[in-house]
Amino acid sequence: MPVKALFKPFHLGTLELPTRVVMAPMTRSFSPGGVPNAKVTEYYRRRAAAGVGLIITEGTTVGHKASNGYPNVPHFYGEAALAGWKKVVDAVHAEGGKIVPQLWHVGSVRRIGTEPDAGVPGYGPSEKLKEGQVVVHGMTRQDIQDVIAAFAQAAKDARSIGMDGVEIHGAHGYLVDQFFWEGSNQRTDEYGGSLANRSRFAIELIQAVRAAVGEGFPIIFRFSQWKQQDYTARLVQTPEALGEFLKPLSEAGVDIFHCSTRRFWEPEFDGSELNLAGWTRKLTGKPTITVGSVGLDGEFLQFMVNTDKIAQPASLEKLLERLNNDEFDLVAVGRALLVDPDWAQKVRDGREEDILPFSREALMTLV
Repeated sequence: MPVKALFKPFHLGTLELPTRVVMAPMTRSFSPGGVPNAKVTEYYRRRAAAGVGLIITEGTTVGHKASNGYPNVPHFYGEAALAGWKKVVDAVHAEGGKIVPQLWHVGSVRRIGTEPDAGVPGYGPSEKLKEGQVVVHGMTRQDIQDVIAAFAQAAKDARSIGMDGVEIHGAHGYLVDQFFWEGSNQRTDEYGGSLANRSRFAIELIQAVRAAVGEGFPIIFRFSQWKQQDYTARLVQTPEALGEFLKPLSEAGVDIFHCSTRRFWEPEFDGSELNLAGWTRKLTGKPTITVGSVGLDGEFLQFMVNTDKIAQPASLEKLLERLNNDEFDLVAVGRALLVDPDWAQKVRDGREEDILPFSREALMTLV
């Protein structure tokens, strides 16, 4: 299957990408004090130089006291962090690539003792106590508005430093997704109950981001059926339910849906070969990004624990067939790009034998 489909330009409004290859957001934790440094800049620059059309940064925390859940994660607020990101933007643009930050709030995943303020508990849709101590603060309506304002400000700052859009992290059991998921959202007000109500937080957040950046500035929304807490979870069970879930998000201002799956080749529903990105494109008419074990023969779950397993480069034939059939528009590559900054160029040149395998050791350094 010819690889040229991966290297055709993509246009959506003001967003013009030189290729269909997207760098998936991957937490790296190499930004001490929340500030991306020269190593981070070079990390992203190298991918753009080798043919990645759109870089979606690792998750960057918005300006809310409970947004972070991990050490050395970059911020997307404050003068120093934004100055660091401006250097990243300039480096990527100099290589002809485009870049958007993934805006992130971890919600109830946060633990007491986490930076930057160790005394702040996780924030989530519903309160959680452990041995009489609040480990998850149940968000008030004012808390909800504060978080929405933080996302809107981050998006505004992204535009001001030259980012090419923003991605809102609404997947994988973090804050936005915690509101979607019935298991973590036990609220009895207008933000809980039906899936339509549980979607209200995300809809208001997207609307606020759109108001902050204006028309024409791309908003990507990442969502998933699976959760970190439950890899078999399904938010919706049918295409009809998926359409009902996505429509208000689309109308709120989403331009591109980033559809997170563990394996891009798996059908989302019985009776159709379409994956989640394929169904989302069909139901919304919006461009979609597919993702999930692209270019490797072992999925990421195998590497979430200490292991000596190695994921070898895998055939792209199934992916290219689906892309050529317009099932989705863009392809996000994760671990294959993490370990090999020249992955896109090697694929383009037909040098698959030169692509580096992935092992857990790759997570320990930025290359």
